[in-house]
Amino acid sequence: MKTITVREAREGLSHPELLFADNDEVIVTRRGEPVARILPIAKRPRLGTLKDFLNQQPMQAVPSEVLLNEDRKDRC
Repeated sequence: MKTITVREAREGLSHPELLFADNDEVIVTRRGEPVARILPIAKRPRLGTLKDFLNQQPMQAVPSEVLLNEDRKDRC
């Protein structure tokens, strides 16, 4: 983890490949207090495709029409 000041961040963002070359998170501080955390993209969780997501979802056993009719009957 690298800690830099706001001023160093402003100067370093003109050359981000140098600022983030070590592929580690960077904490930006103002007057010694952390104000931002910059994470490399490689550490983000990989999101699958929409098709993969939908395939992982449980299927509904009862058709929605039946559930809606039951709900309407309960309201009357």
